[in-house]
Amino acid sequence: MHKKALLVTRVSGFVPQFEMNNVKILQEMGYEVHYASNYNTVVYGQDNSRLADTGIRRHSIHFCRSPFSLEVLRAYRELVQLMLEEKFELIHCHMPLTGILARKAAEKVRRMTGRRTAVLYTAHGLHFFKGAPLGNWLYYMPERHYARYTDKLILINQEDYDRGSHFSVRGSVEFVPGVGIRPMPDPDPAFDLRSQYGIPEDHKIVVSVGELTESKNQTVLIRAMDRFRRDKLTCIICGTGPVKDRLEQQIKEMYLQDKVILAGYCTNIPDILRQSDLFAFPSMREGLPVALMEAMQAGLPVMAADIRGNHDLIRDGEGGFLFTENLPEDYAQAIRYFLKYPDEAARMGKWNRKQVENFSLGVVEKRMREIYHAAEAMEGA
Repeated sequence: MHKKALLVTRVSGFVPQFEMNNVKILQEMGYEVHYASNYNTVVYGQDNSRLADTGIRRHSIHFCRSPFSLEVLRAYRELVQLMLEEKFELIHCHMPLTGILARKAAEKVRRMTGRRTAVLYTAHGLHFFKGAPLGNWLYYMPERHYARYTDKLILINQEDYDRGSHFSVRGSVEFVPGVGIRPMPDPDPAFDLRSQYGIPEDHKIVVSVGELTESKNQTVLIRAMDRFRRDKLTCIICGTGPVKDRLEQQIKEMYLQDKVILAGYCTNIPDILRQSDLFAFPSMREGLPVALMEAMQAGLPVMAADIRGNHDLIRDGEGGFLFTENLPEDYAQAIRYFLKYPDEAARMGKWNRKQVENFSLGVVEKRMREIYHAAEAMEGA
């Protein structure tokens, strides 16, 4: 009979996008891997096809985004029932709301049955951080409270680790440098970025990758591009999300249709990065951003906000520029610098390619194997 492990996230695209290596580790340890999520909310990707032929057993839970929705109670009850029926030996939850619900449900089942299940929670960027909006701190007390029901609290950047180390965790607080960056795949010889999007051969390309949301802040980059109407420069923004229509309207109102391209969800990010010149990342909140690491791996110089996660990866003036104010003027000045000094852009890109080796999939896999084995040993303790 297989041991059973349960992964829990709010959006179903999360595991195929970021957690398949952990799935592989658990399966190699002899676990049958189950995945509880809202399969009507994919976010990362267009559908759930990437979960086919993975050996993962899927369970649909009515997770929602708002912690104030009545659907939260329904999702909690569904989780409790699932845990009672399947008798999991290990539970690994992700994302703030589902992290709280899964740990609360696991503790209820623990008290009902007396069965000890190892409970792990990875915070992919705690909601409360230096400079966070006041509303984000609503998660502070719940995170502190549910830490006592957590055997392994996994944090992925230094600021979160320093704060989480003071929580009263049932087990231990662990530092893991992100989800791991895979080696870049071989280039697709048939792909040509310029011809696909009608970009002139003599234009430099600024690329940005991320979900189109308020916090990813792509509007700042669009406003920066207003300074380059007469320059041989094109900006490509890869991703989709809830503010897509608003960004399209902004581009139209600023008459930047020939300067800024919204490319939508792209499956060939490595090839796009390879054929671009600069990477812009104006996001206002991150854990340890995969998009930024992929750009570093491609050897691109970076422009980004000086926030936790980003400054774990980039050293200002070495791999690019980090901005405290994160204004359109910051990005415009940095772009002008890179256009004027291409040797400096190349030097910074080379530094990034070397730096990101510290966050490789191999480094992260080694840590996660250690953590899973330690958690497994705690099951019957």
